[in-house]
Amino acid sequence: MTNTLKCLVLFLTFALAVASASTHNVQLFQPSVVSGQELQPGQYKLTIDDSKVVISKGKQSVEAAVQLETSDSKFSSTSVRYTNDNGKMKVREIRLGGTNTKLIFN
Repeated sequence: MTNTLKCLVLFLTFALAVASASTHNVQLFQPSVVSGQELQPGQYKLTIDDSKVVISKGKQSVEAAVQLETSDSKFSSTSVRYTNDNGKMKVREIRLGGTNTKLIFN
Protein backbone atom coordinates (compact mmCIF):
# COMPACT_ATOMS: atom_id res chain seq x y z
CA MET A 1 0.00 0.00 0.00
CA THR A 2 2.83 2.41 0.78
CA ASN A 3 4.43 1.90 -2.64
CA THR A 4 1.09 2.55 -4.34
CA LEU A 5 0.70 5.78 -2.40
CA LYS A 6 4.24 6.88 -3.29
CA CYS A 7 3.61 6.16 -6.97
CA LEU A 8 0.36 8.12 -6.87
CA VAL A 9 2.03 11.14 -5.24
CA LEU A 10 4.89 11.00 -7.76
CA PHE A 11 2.45 10.81 -10.67
CA LEU A 12 0.37 13.74 -9.39
CA THR A 13 3.49 15.86 -8.87
CA PHE A 14 4.63 15.14 -12.42
CA ALA A 15 1.16 15.87 -13.80
CA LEU A 16 1.08 19.26 -12.06
CA ALA A 17 4.52 20.15 -13.40
CA VAL A 18 3.45 19.31 -16.95
CA ALA A 19 0.12 21.10 -16.57
CA SER A 20 1.74 24.33 -15.38
CA ALA A 21 3.51 24.91 -18.71
CA SER A 22 1.34 25.33 -21.80
CA THR A 23 2.53 25.14 -25.40
CA HIS A 24 1.30 26.88 -28.52
CA ASN A 25 2.58 27.48 -32.05
CA VAL A 26 3.16 30.83 -33.69
CA GLN A 27 4.13 31.78 -37.25
CA LEU A 28 6.52 34.72 -37.62
CA PHE A 29 6.21 36.24 -41.10
CA GLN A 30 9.14 38.65 -40.80
CA PRO A 31 12.41 38.91 -38.88
CA SER A 32 11.35 39.53 -35.28
CA VAL A 33 13.33 40.62 -32.21
CA VAL A 34 12.62 38.96 -28.86
CA SER A 35 14.81 39.72 -25.81
CA GLY A 36 17.41 41.30 -28.07
CA GLN A 37 17.71 38.20 -30.26
CA GLU A 38 16.51 38.25 -33.87
CA LEU A 39 14.33 35.34 -34.99
CA GLN A 40 13.98 34.57 -38.68
CA PRO A 41 10.54 34.02 -40.24
CA GLY A 42 9.10 30.57 -39.62
CA GLN A 43 7.01 28.35 -37.36
CA TYR A 44 7.96 28.50 -33.65
CA LYS A 45 6.81 26.71 -30.51
CA LEU A 46 5.85 28.82 -27.47
CA THR A 47 6.20 27.27 -24.02
CA ILE A 48 4.53 29.45 -21.42
CA ASP A 49 5.36 28.99 -17.76
CA ASP A 50 4.10 31.62 -15.30
CA SER A 51 5.75 34.91 -16.24
CA LYS A 52 8.15 33.63 -18.90
CA VAL A 53 7.89 32.22 -22.38
CA VAL A 54 10.40 30.16 -24.33
CA ILE A 55 10.19 30.56 -28.10
CA SER A 56 11.93 27.71 -29.90
CA LYS A 57 12.56 26.30 -33.35
CA GLY A 58 14.95 23.39 -33.66
CA LYS A 59 18.06 24.12 -31.60
CA GLN A 60 17.37 27.87 -31.40
CA SER A 61 15.46 29.13 -28.36
CA VAL A 62 14.86 32.48 -26.70
CA GLU A 63 13.49 33.06 -23.20
CA ALA A 64 11.58 36.24 -22.46
CA ALA A 65 9.73 37.74 -19.52
CA VAL A 66 6.04 38.25 -20.26
CA GLN A 67 2.93 39.45 -18.56
CA LEU A 68 -0.14 37.27 -19.14
CA GLU A 69 -3.42 39.09 -19.69
CA THR A 70 -6.87 37.65 -20.10
CA SER A 71 -9.21 39.16 -22.68
CA ASP A 72 -13.00 39.26 -22.39
CA SER A 73 -13.38 37.07 -25.48
CA LYS A 74 -11.37 34.43 -27.30
CA PHE A 75 -9.05 35.38 -30.15
CA SER A 76 -10.05 33.79 -33.47
CA SER A 77 -6.43 33.30 -34.56
CA THR A 78 -2.92 33.75 -33.23
CA SER A 79 -1.51 37.18 -34.01
CA VAL A 80 1.74 39.00 -33.30
CA ARG A 81 1.91 42.74 -32.59
CA TYR A 82 5.16 44.62 -33.14
CA THR A 83 6.93 47.86 -32.28
CA ASN A 84 9.43 49.39 -34.67
CA ASP A 85 12.69 49.76 -32.73
CA ASN A 86 15.32 51.51 -34.90
CA GLY A 87 14.20 49.66 -38.03
CA LYS A 88 13.91 46.27 -36.27
CA MET A 89 10.51 44.73 -35.60
CA LYS A 90 10.34 43.97 -31.88
CA VAL A 91 7.60 41.61 -30.64
CA ARG A 92 5.32 43.57 -28.30
CA GLU A 93 2.53 41.04 -27.76
CA ILE A 94 1.20 37.70 -28.98
CA ARG A 95 -2.51 36.92 -28.89
CA LEU A 96 -3.10 33.17 -28.75
CA GLY A 97 -5.82 31.95 -31.12
CA GLY A 98 -8.59 29.83 -29.59
CA THR A 99 -7.86 31.29 -26.16
CA ASN A 100 -8.43 34.57 -24.38
CA THR A 101 -4.73 34.82 -23.44
CA LYS A 102 -2.46 37.65 -24.48
CA LEU A 103 1.31 37.68 -23.85
CA ILE A 104 2.74 41.16 -23.23
CA PHE A 105 6.55 41.20 -23.66
CA ASN A 106 8.47 43.24 -21.08
